[in-house]
Amino acid sequence: MKNLFAALIFFTRLPFWRIKTVPSECFRHVVSYWSLTGWLTGGIMALVFFLAMLVFPHEAAVMSALASRLLVTGALHEDGLADFFDGFGGGRDRESTLRIMKDSHIGSYGVLGLIVYYLMAYTLLAALPPEHIPFVLLCGDAFAKCISSFVIRLPYARKEEESKAKVVYASMTGKECVASILGGTVPLLFLPFCYLWALLLPVVCFFLLVALFKRRLGGYTGDCCGALFLLCELGFWAGAVMVSRHLPFIMHWL
Repeated sequence: MKNLFAALIFFTRLPFWRIKTVPSECFRHVVSYWSLTGWLTGGIMALVFFLAMLVFPHEAAVMSALASRLLVTGALHEDGLADFFDGFGGGRDRESTLRIMKDSHIGSYGVLGLIVYYLMAYTLLAALPPEHIPFVLLCGDAFAKCISSFVIRLPYARKEEESKAKVVYASMTGKECVASILGGTVPLLFLPFCYLWALLLPVVCFFLLVALFKRRLGGYTGDCCGALFLLCELGFWAGAVMVSRHLPFIMHWL
């Protein structure tokens, strides 16, 4: 339970630290409970979308849902995505890539990357049937965090004292692997069955990005975690749109 509270404190800006104080060692295990925090952040997005739909067009509700997670997380993952684009776009080798990613200033690759990412996110979600969007938001958040959590099987690419968060994540135990997998798969029970095909794209995205991290850095960083989650989630949304556009054909073969 302490590790779960540490994950909620680490991955959101909500005042969970007022409820329970956790030892600093617990923050080494937060990635193992990342998918469970997706129940909260994905659930908030789904709820905001549902409430916004009562008064706004569904396109505006999509923007409201995306903005709600930015507020809840403090744009933690988006910061990692911007640093990823800057580092991998401007870096020529391992050292320069890591140096650029650690720089607190955002560069042109980061700015353009975030713009393209949010244009894609908005376009994909707005293309879905409105009645399915809350379920896609909840399940995409939790599932993408689940598969992204396994990036820590790679070695950490920096020294611990060079980490932005001043912590290096511990390898997952068997119990923590089960918690991560359950956190990512239980919400799928609420997803319309045909959308399970959308799970393929984020898995492919995970393996491609992990191979890139391994080749360029020899491991991962915290920024890599944030970028991996958001891009895997984007892959899930893209897969959901592909399913919804070809639903009659898919239902014919089921």
